[in-house]
Amino acid sequence: MSIKAKLLLLVILFTFKSYAGTSIKIHAIHKETFACTEHWDGQFKYAGDALGTDCVIGGWYEDDKRLFQRSFTNNGFENEDWFGFKKNVLAPCDCTVTKIHINPITNQPGVMTPGRASSITFQTKEGLSVLLAHVREVEVKEGETVKRGTVVAKVGNNGYSRNPHIHIGAWDEEGKPIQIQFDQSTLALIDRE
Repeated sequence: MSIKAKLLLLVILFTFKSYAGTSIKIHAIHKETFACTEHWDGQFKYAGDALGTDCVIGGWYEDDKRLFQRSFTNNGFENEDWFGFKKNVLAPCDCTVTKIHINPITNQPGVMTPGRASSITFQTKEGLSVLLAHVREVEVKEGETVKRGTVVAKVGNNGYSRNPHIHIGAWDEEGKPIQIQFDQSTLALIDRE
């Protein structure tokens, strides 16, 4: 192999290593239709927040002339107004539950109670961590192995949260935040009833 070819191979391998592991593809966290708002790079400094995303379940609004999705009914001032409140949260991967934190306070929509959110942290066999935050009614235990798509908790509204939703964060073994991508084959649109 020529020196030029070796140098090109080194550049390719270095580039691949630099970008390998910069994202994780996870299972949909809900069976219902949901929308996510991403945290931009640099918005938050903690691995569980940086490059994270906040996901809200949508429901249908219908009148004589209109049909569209929105996040809540009425004025949204009660948690029960939000379509996602207490809905199932699904495991993002085939992984092990490494940490659970419970915050017993439930916020009122629009009012944020400072403090760490209830959360479940998972670890993949590749060593990547995925955090689901603002959960309630956790159905798994630390050390438990879960299959992607199984119910692990319900949607809550606790910690630094203004409405019922699920925050997802991910990071590598070195604590470097990584991008989150959904496996689109696991996303489903539930017909309105």
